[in-house]
Amino acid sequence: MNEQKLRTLLGLAQKAGKLASGELAVEKAVKSGKAKLVLIAADASDNTRKSYRDMTSYYKIACHETLSKDQLGNATGKPPRAAVAVTESGFAKAMSEALLS
Repeated sequence: MNEQKLRTLLGLAQKAGKLASGELAVEKAVKSGKAKLVLIAADASDNTRKSYRDMTSYYKIACHETLSKDQLGNATGKPPRAAVAVTESGFAKAMSEALLS
């Protein structure tokens, strides 16, 4: 995984307004069909990870566990986050590639 590239892309997506972060915002993005990719913090609680995995599976949205809550928060300029949803397909594709590289 190219962690630095992923953090950079998260920051760019946040500045472009193409990121939903926080429990309610991520859930709304997923259920409305706007989310293209959901990133879950690797250190989120088991219940939180299961909840997001089940939700993304039901709505057929790509989901990855990566980084920590602190790292997700720092990359987006916010407090620690358990999950973020990417709402633009270009950013989602680039982040998926960074995760797989």
